[in-house]
Amino acid sequence: MKVCLLNDSFPPVIDGVVNVMMNYADHLIADHGCEIMIGTPEYPGTDYSTYPYPVAAYPSLNTAAFTNGYRTGIPMAFKELEQMKEFGPDIIHSHCPASATIIARVLREQCEAPVVFTYHTKYDIDITRAFKLRPLIEEGINTMVTNIEACDDIWVVSRGAGESLKKLGMTRDYIVMNNGVDFAKGKVSDELVRETTEGYDLPEGVPVFLYVGRLIGYKGLPMLLDALALMKDAYDFRMVFVGKGPDEDLLKNKAEKLGLSDKCIFTGPIYNRDHLRAWDTRADLFLFPSSFDTNGLVVREAAACGLASVLIKDSCAAEGITDGHNGFLIEENEESLAEFLRQHGQDLPMLHEAGMNAMNEIYMSWDECVDTAYKRYQTVLDMKKSGTLPEHKTSTADFLFAITNRTLEESERLRRFRKALFDDFRATAHGMMENIMEEDHIWTKFRDEKLPEITEMMEEFRKEAMKKYGDTI
Repeated sequence: MKVCLLNDSFPPVIDGVVNVMMNYADHLIADHGCEIMIGTPEYPGTDYSTYPYPVAAYPSLNTAAFTNGYRTGIPMAFKELEQMKEFGPDIIHSHCPASATIIARVLREQCEAPVVFTYHTKYDIDITRAFKLRPLIEEGINTMVTNIEACDDIWVVSRGAGESLKKLGMTRDYIVMNNGVDFAKGKVSDELVRETTEGYDLPEGVPVFLYVGRLIGYKGLPMLLDALALMKDAYDFRMVFVGKGPDEDLLKNKAEKLGLSDKCIFTGPIYNRDHLRAWDTRADLFLFPSSFDTNGLVVREAAACGLASVLIKDSCAAEGITDGHNGFLIEENEESLAEFLRQHGQDLPMLHEAGMNAMNEIYMSWDECVDTAYKRYQTVLDMKKSGTLPEHKTSTADFLFAITNRTLEESERLRRFRKALFDDFRATAHGMMENIMEEDHIWTKFRDEKLPEITEMMEEFRKEAMKKYGDTI
């Protein structure tokens, strides 16, 4: 099976969705023998040849200043779309509802492969941050939902994520496709923990609370700091923040103003997965007060290392959590979090027992998840073959995609015509020269006199052709 995976981010940018897509690629290749191609906006200076699969990096705009470091892809990428078409995907799988899904829909027009879409995060919040005017926000959300509904099979990473899409106006059905964890099940060695945490102020016996992820306000981090301030006099503790983000300085300043500087540790981003496992092993409790996240992959990563989480009741990240057994649930306010930490934050045996239950009950490996996804791919292909795929919504944009597809086809036809014309001219000219060379002495004088002139003429023709058509010939 050939699978084209599309996303609006890829290394050097590392985020949760990139992690998911790369695990899909690795396990589809290793476990199911699939051929993979990645489509993503280009980040200048990046060497994409180092990956074990081709990467079609299409042109992009530098929008990092107002998209938290991300570039924006230009969907009408003729060269890269042709590259994807020649790959011949059986399944097109988009992981972002922006340019990636537009590319997916254009590619579907060309090769008729079904488009699978996974909804990973609440993009409406990012749209709200990017646009300040209500009409622009509403139009952005409507465009996103329309783009999603145009796909053939819609996946979400949690039931809550699906219901969030429904509230935004989506009328299509969805299926829940859980993400996995690329951490091995179990704690890391004491030696690795010491190596990773060396130099940080982490006294023995003092509870260590941990957060891993983007440092951005809508993940509940200001509320977390307020809660710590409310209970800071109850006992000594350390709060470790692993990650980076647009609100990092604001959070550091807030911690200082609340008198928490001696208790809060900001490590910055950690890309080494074993070192992240070491922090999950060292910590006593994972604090994740986010109602934004649709899945909370970091919660499952913590569980892999026997670390239980405190989560917002009824949030997507809390799905599968039984309060007091394999995790802990609070209301979405600082008083509720502070009260929980005040009462239970020092009860390390109870916290550790819940962590072991989380390891055994909510951990899921990528092997299991990608196997389920691969079986769904096959189901989608079977439905396409039998003509039973659900009808996807169309819009005026589909006319644009059809026109783009026709333009691509005409562009390719013209390129082939130009190449054939030039090859034919070149072959004819060479044939004429060979005949001249083979003639007897009658033509010798003509050859000697005219050969430099003909050679110069052909060179001029070649230069003009290259100038006009570039590498298309």
